[in-house]
Amino acid sequence: MKDPQDSLGRPLRDLRISVTDRCNLRCSYCMPAEIFGTSYKFLPKPEILTYEEIERIARAAVSLGVRKLRITGGEPLLRADLPQLIEKLAGIDGVEDMSLTTNGVVLAGYAEGLEQAGLDRVTISLDSLDEGVFKEMNGRRGSLAPVLVGIDAAARAGLAPIKVNCVVKRGTNDHTLVELARHFRGTDHIVRFIEYMDVGNVNGWNLRDVLPADAIRARIEKEFPLEPVAPNYPGEVANRFRYRDGAGEIGIIASVSTPFCDACTRARLSPEGTLVTCLFASGGTDLRRPLREGATDGDLRGILAGLWRDRTDRYSEERTEETRPDGRKIEMHRIGG
Repeated sequence: MKDPQDSLGRPLRDLRISVTDRCNLRCSYCMPAEIFGTSYKFLPKPEILTYEEIERIARAAVSLGVRKLRITGGEPLLRADLPQLIEKLAGIDGVEDMSLTTNGVVLAGYAEGLEQAGLDRVTISLDSLDEGVFKEMNGRRGSLAPVLVGIDAAARAGLAPIKVNCVVKRGTNDHTLVELARHFRGTDHIVRFIEYMDVGNVNGWNLRDVLPADAIRARIEKEFPLEPVAPNYPGEVANRFRYRDGAGEIGIIASVSTPFCDACTRARLSPEGTLVTCLFASGGTDLRRPLREGATDGDLRGILAGLWRDRTDRYSEERTEETRPDGRKIEMHRIGG
């Protein structure tokens, strides 16, 4: 089957697989603590895809042109025996990049095993090196020290290049950006500053809380002169900048101020098997039901190809001054970042 393109001529190249909707933090932009408290009911185990089901979907996607697989959550390291899934997925012929996004809290105990299973690299969410700000951002569920230990463990295990993702929220952590950049300068780790996005409905997003990419760059550049760098590959989401003194690089993801929908090649799979074609989608297509009702591999390929060909998503280009108030968008903890 020929690799499908969507209605805007975009190929399918990346599949992000959320393996759990649970997390050990309560970051305000994803799972605010006042909503995701002790009484919140997460998905029961029977509703979550098995590793064998995830592998079948991934194989179908790779047969249609996917080359990059990323494991996300929730916090993916809370899913039992995750290296078993990594090994299955890394062994699929055609997979060129196998990565994982984590908050890093428990990463130190898993890094070596993940690398041995076939994981290529990790991205760690870290919104500030100020302990108080860090806790304010994560709902006061975790401390900074184990995250930094996890980053070091990942580096020793060879899960590189390590990317450190910082969601920038004006008035909350934007005064700590330079410190974060300084800490990782001179390492091989790449800090990526992400404009605060209106993913989901529960994070109280407001355009006034967004610090635009130009302002983020200006703050870093005032301390450390930068120069732009060409993308590593077509559709790369981060604008790359290197330090003029050769001490490494940073990235800035400008989904709000400078949308990159025209180059988006990503689909997302939720823990319960919903295939979603946009981070800001209001819904998706159930793949669990056909899987459990006996769909063949050819059936899965046909479903995925049809979904992708019909895709018209370009939410970031159509975004208005405020996020939609109707509560329709899928929450981030169900489809990753």
